[in-house]
Amino acid sequence: MAERYLLKDKVAIVTGAGAGIGRAVASEFAKEGARVMIAELREEKGREAAKAIAAETGAQVAAVQTDVRSEEAVAAMVARTVEEFGRVDILVNNAAKILQCPVVDMTTEQFEAIMRNNCTSVVMCCREVCRQMIAQGGGGVIVNFSSIHAMISEPNCSAYTAAKGAIEAFSRTLATEMCPHRIRVNCIEPGATYSELTTPMYTPSVVKALYARVPMQEIAQPEWIARGVVFLAGNDSRYMTGEVIVMDGGYRMDGSLPGAAYWEE
Repeated sequence: MAERYLLKDKVAIVTGAGAGIGRAVASEFAKEGARVMIAELREEKGREAAKAIAAETGAQVAAVQTDVRSEEAVAAMVARTVEEFGRVDILVNNAAKILQCPVVDMTTEQFEAIMRNNCTSVVMCCREVCRQMIAQGGGGVIVNFSSIHAMISEPNCSAYTAAKGAIEAFSRTLATEMCPHRIRVNCIEPGATYSELTTPMYTPSVVKALYARVPMQEIAQPEWIARGVVFLAGNDSRYMTGEVIVMDGGYRMDGSLPGAAYWEE
């Protein structure tokens, strides 16, 4: 039987793909036959990732230095992708930052900076890519990264959680608007995942607490989350739009009390 490539000949943009989950997504896309544009703020990091993924997979992978906070940079990202690969079929909005600060100590400027980086950037990237997808025809797919903390609190991370909640609400409306153009828009909610952004936060005490709270007693590897993005980006999810996939080891759904012995005789 011939090998099945889930994203054969598709062109994908992945933001924040120089490391962590974004890089894992770019790698899995390349393995599935896509041509990938890595949009990364750190230019050298993006180039290194593109070179490594291309060498590993044999796929066409390029990089473009992109500050997702800038309208001009986002427009240039789309233009560069079209110049390199001829079209855009898939957009993955992954780039994000975390600010750890209690609300009472947070300035308005700090809050707005996180919203600009994590949420407004998603709106701008979606807008520019949707314009390109509509112009070229043939539909497309957008996958926006949310977080389980769009639905459950994360103390001292109010700007981050607000941005993720806004992304989900925005994605549902965009999904409705894009249906006539056959452009699907979905979100993914990862739980605890090892990445460049989060690994420093996973101290031994935090890992112990997570294992007590997450029913599957694991912290995800980026590649596990990336496979969920592959599903949303491919034709296997063709009848799915405006939805959220949760990949968190059971964290969000579980209402049991850590340490309680529910199954004792």
